[in-house]
Amino acid sequence: MSDHHSHGAPAAVGATWAAAAQATLHCLTGCAIGEVLGMVLGTLFGWSNVPTFVAAVVLAFVFGYGLTMRGVLRAGLSPRAALKVALAADTVSIAVMELLDNATVVAFPGAMDAGLGDAVFWLSLAVAFLIAFLLTTPVNRWMIGRGKGHAVVHQYHHH
Repeated sequence: MSDHHSHGAPAAVGATWAAAAQATLHCLTGCAIGEVLGMVLGTLFGWSNVPTFVAAVVLAFVFGYGLTMRGVLRAGLSPRAALKVALAADTVSIAVMELLDNATVVAFPGAMDAGLGDAVFWLSLAVAFLIAFLLTTPVNRWMIGRGKGHAVVHQYHHH
């Protein structure tokens, strides 16, 4: 289906695959930093899978929102306004990404028992991030096309 024959209103400007991929990569960066940090902390402190998983997801949201807020704060918004933009821009994207990549790691043979020094740990994470990127990009494109998700950030970007 082409963008010219969509049902209802035409897609918003910027709802390209490139824009969606860029938004997804931006989200993935924050998620990856948070998740790896959560897993490193869990391993260092000898936590079981559940607290490690919770720490990784919480930190993924913190870093995901933080990266968006950093750019929006640079555009002159107050911290409160920047947080609202970040919540609107990234919540669905981060949630979808976390669901996908954590499900992948859980399903990956041996990944849950692997330590930071094990190749299977890093391989499962790489595969998980790739799957999350590939499946979250269409979600972001759909949202941007409706003026939602990362589209709310674009008015604050200086190109």
